[in-house]
Amino acid sequence: MKVELLRSETVYQGPVFRIRQDFLRLPGGEQARIDVVDHRDSVAILPIDEEGQVWFIRQYRRPIDCYLLELPAGVREPGEDPLANAQRELREEIGMAARTMHELGSFYLAPGYSSEFMHVFLARDLYPSPLPGDIDEIIQIEKKTASEAIRLAESGELQDSKSLIALFWAKSYLSQQGWI
Repeated sequence: MKVELLRSETVYQGPVFRIRQDFLRLPGGEQARIDVVDHRDSVAILPIDEEGQVWFIRQYRRPIDCYLLELPAGVREPGEDPLANAQRELREEIGMAARTMHELGSFYLAPGYSSEFMHVFLARDLYPSPLPGDIDEIIQIEKKTASEAIRLAESGELQDSKSLIALFWAKSYLSQQGWI
């Protein structure tokens, strides 16, 4: 089943993403227009300290006009390695660096309309090493026990997809450590 790209037009270009319209010929011969958000790749980090505390941020999200509890995350700079991106975002958002980083996995955030691909890291052996954050980020740091973090995810109180996926992927590790 072949889908043929007839043409593609950029309708918006911003610093992190562009919006384009792709005009396609579908397998049955029909033509369709698909709106696509071309988004730079990103990272999410599940930082956990020696006491089994997961470091979250509560961040204002304009599209939903509320503060959302989520794990630290951010967009990769052009040419930036995902691990370097994760270390930088950790320092910018919670003021901590990690001596140990392990990639849990990666996934497409919303492939129905966006190209964004996210790498998820588990960060251990945290130590203070702050970097200035982005001016448009309104962030408060919150720590939750690993058990509480899993409870928030399982109860539906945690509504951020990257945080849910990261906690799901890390659940067996957290259990092995005796934190849940």
